[in-house]
Amino acid sequence: MELHAAMRYSCLAPGKRLRPVLCMASAEAVGASRESVIDAACAIEMVHCFSLVHDDLPAIDNDDLRRGVPTLHVKYGEALAILAGDALFALAFQTLAASAQSSDQVVDAVLKLTIASGSNGLVGGEVADVQSEGKAPDADTLEFIHSRKTGALIAASCEIGGILGGGDPSQIQGLKEYGERIGLAFQIADDILNETSTPDQLGKAAGSDRERRKATFPSLYGLEESRRRADRAIEDALSALAEAEIESEMLSELARYAVDRLH
Repeated sequence: MELHAAMRYSCLAPGKRLRPVLCMASAEAVGASRESVIDAACAIEMVHCFSLVHDDLPAIDNDDLRRGVPTLHVKYGEALAILAGDALFALAFQTLAASAQSSDQVVDAVLKLTIASGSNGLVGGEVADVQSEGKAPDADTLEFIHSRKTGALIAASCEIGGILGGGDPSQIQGLKEYGERIGLAFQIADDILNETSTPDQLGKAAGSDRERRKATFPSLYGLEESRRRADRAIEDALSALAEAEIESEMLSELARYAVDRLH
């Protein structure tokens, strides 16, 4: 079925898979196995892929490359790309709802992913991002966009891992706060890479944020101050783990990766 081929094309393209890895590492940090939350991790990645498919469409960013390959609408056409994104979004919640944990844990995880994906999360951030193009950036708008467009789903990835991993309320809150700060650092790094890298390095367009006059950290603060703010966000993320008495080498390494990566 062509729809399923399009869905696989989007989800299985080369990528960082940061969000599912964070979900599994968070579950492990509270005493569960990584494998126990694999369904949740896959669901989170499907939501992320759905957002990328729609973000790349001509009506929004009109990008031709994603993860080093043609974007879904370039490969399969605009109509099928829209519908494949819709189907991925539905499949994500079907997959999460079938998780093996207790019904209370699964309902809580579904609620967290729903909030992170909707008008108060990812989609709301995307709308603000689109509507801010061509306007002079300000700190409040920039924080709103980054905390929702990127931060909400990354924070939910960590929080859901903690919930389904059986963490206590303090641990789950600490993981959520860690994820919020990692999300900020990750998006600042994305803003910087869009300014400083090449399409070959990124696997997608470079310099596009400046061309579209998007609200980004470099456009408001410059590159050096943006790097400092990303580093501070990582420090805050690690502090959130420490305050929740969570020790995880993997989460610490992922925090550094969020800003040290090259694509």
